[in-house]
Amino acid sequence: QVQLVESGGGLVQAGGSLRLSCAASGGTFSKLSMGWFRQAPGKEREFVSVISWTGLSTYYADSVKGRFTISRDNAKNAVYLQMDSLKPEDTAVYYCAADPAYGGSWLNYREVQLWGQGTLVTVSS
Repeated sequence: QVQLVESGGGLVQAGGSLRLSCAASGGTFSKLSMGWFRQAPGKEREFVSVISWTGLSTYYADSVKGRFTISRDNAKNAVYLQMDSLKPEDTAVYYCAADPAYGGSWLNYREVQLWGQGTLVTVSS
């Protein structure tokens, strides 16, 4: 069973940048699609971005498109989320996720199999 551990969260001012990392261990990382979700207080968990296991395909939520960049390094069993031009509405707990599938199922967090414990991102205005 693959285990996921996020890092890189913190407090940043609006307009700033953060880079989240997710380290995977305990399984076959390279065949999994990897992605990020986030959950703000009082809100449902929402999709942010996903990357295919080859790294050749990516998809973003409209709310982060053009500001966030997902990438992965299969040699290091890691996936990253570069977050630029951060806004206060980006404040949330960010979760790393993994699933064998790459596609529309990623838009529903209930269909994604594996989760990290989350890392808090706070963007101040």
